[in-house]
Amino acid sequence: MTWTIVPAAGRGRRFGGEVPKQYLELLGRPVIEHTLHALLAHPAVSGAMVVLAANDPYWPGWRELAGKPVLTCLGGGERADSVLAGLRALPASVPSDDWVLVHDAARPCLKALDLSRLFAALKTDPVGALLAAPVRDTLKRSADDGRVEATVPRGSIWRALTPQAFRRDSLTRALESAERAGVLVTDEAMAIERLGLKPLLVEGSEDNLKITTAADLAVAESILRRMGDGRA
Repeated sequence: MTWTIVPAAGRGRRFGGEVPKQYLELLGRPVIEHTLHALLAHPAVSGAMVVLAANDPYWPGWRELAGKPVLTCLGGGERADSVLAGLRALPASVPSDDWVLVHDAARPCLKALDLSRLFAALKTDPVGALLAAPVRDTLKRSADDGRVEATVPRGSIWRALTPQAFRRDSLTRALESAERAGVLVTDEAMAIERLGLKPLLVEGSEDNLKITTAADLAVAESILRRMGDGRA
């Protein structure tokens, strides 16, 4: 069984507005409730540690969802700080070599099939894995004047999604190492890569979008309606 950490201390500045995006209403429920249900409904997930901002007035106070425990702790100024706080706050009963998932609070459209694929990959991979999507658009690198400098080959380029899964002790060491070095890591895989390790890419659905704009909220609503309750 695997615990999941859900960093939810961010303010979502790109989205704008008073209410953080993880608490906006989506089909009658907060975005984060859809996210937690998508995680906790999977039989391989045993609980969630939600990392909150100090004095968060929007957190509904859940202690349990889908029949599984929901714990909380306080996060930090950056995502990496919050994930590290979540790792340290996990129950002592979670062994240091257990897999731990990290999933964005604003990714409510996670499919059960993708989560199962990720868990299947962990059975044979010693490092860890993350859901990702191959880049399908043509990529351009710009010059300083805003003109195209080069076309970037897309054959080996992927977009990192979440969940990302690593051993509790390995991820803790990786994030602590980045913190000591003053390196701002933008996802957990980047921290692991700094240790010289190579996480496995597991192809996931393009529907697993991260809500960053008001338009994304409308897209997420459409996806969830299409998925229905099965999330397959």
